[in-house]
Amino acid sequence: MLRKLFAFIRLSRPIFLGGGIILYALGALIARFEGYTLELGIYLVGQLFVTSLQLMTHYLNEYWDVEVDHLSTSRTMFSGGSGVLAEGGLSRKTAYMAAMVSLAVGSGAAAWLILQYHAGPSVWAVMALIFLGAYFYSSPPLSLVGRGYGELTTSVVVAGLVPTLGHLLQADQPSWLILLAVVPLVALHYAMIVAFEFPDLASDEAAGKRTLLVRLGRQRGAWVHNALLVLVFGLVLVLSFLGLPMLVAISTTITLPLALWQVIAVVRIGMGKPMHFGWFTFGAVSLFAITSSLMALGFWAID
Repeated sequence: MLRKLFAFIRLSRPIFLGGGIILYALGALIARFEGYTLELGIYLVGQLFVTSLQLMTHYLNEYWDVEVDHLSTSRTMFSGGSGVLAEGGLSRKTAYMAAMVSLAVGSGAAAWLILQYHAGPSVWAVMALIFLGAYFYSSPPLSLVGRGYGELTTSVVVAGLVPTLGHLLQADQPSWLILLAVVPLVALHYAMIVAFEFPDLASDEAAGKRTLLVRLGRQRGAWVHNALLVLVFGLVLVLSFLGLPMLVAISTTITLPLALWQVIAVVRIGMGKPMHFGWFTFGAVSLFAITSSLMALGFWAID
């Protein structure tokens, strides 16, 4: 029984849930910076919605990708799935049922926000887009991740719509500042997703999974990844002149050395040189997590 429990925890990939917590908090902290009083009740129900949809995505991805996961020989903590279903640790049915339970919890949270907290149409729209992007990331008939569109979709959902939801639930109206904050994070998240695909390139190609990296190839994929990182820090500079607080802009540049390390690592991968993918994917996650955390802390520190 304990073995099954640990397998289910692995299947849930809890390490990724922190991203949803940080990004949702970022949106709420921007609302606080703008002068709104944070309401704990609505904040917690909104977080329940985000985390439930995140878990649903994890379980569905494991369910639909089991054949690809069987072929993976370069799995890391952050790429190639958990491997639980491929190893036979749990059944596919378990993953699907967990996804449906997560969807039910998320739907309940959405209904509670609408009925109890009278969330407006803008919140409904954002929640609907989050659901559609999360569900069809790996599920047919769209299966976005296998068509080269899932990378951008998930980046817009996770780094764009999740903070937007956190902001709207507190402010009840969109703002220019939330857009300034999320644009560089969407590009950074996109680069992270591309980085995750390098260890899985051979297995994705063998399984006929047309991810963005499979479509681009190793070398062009490396160029896209590095161009995105250059774009991120260029955007932060430009956006600081358009209203992004200077403290927030400066705090995000602290991760520049880590970004440079990622650029060098990807150049080596593009040239076909050996790379420890565990450290490489850890670097990609760290770059995104630290940058988004510093941005959130920057808004929190400004009174």
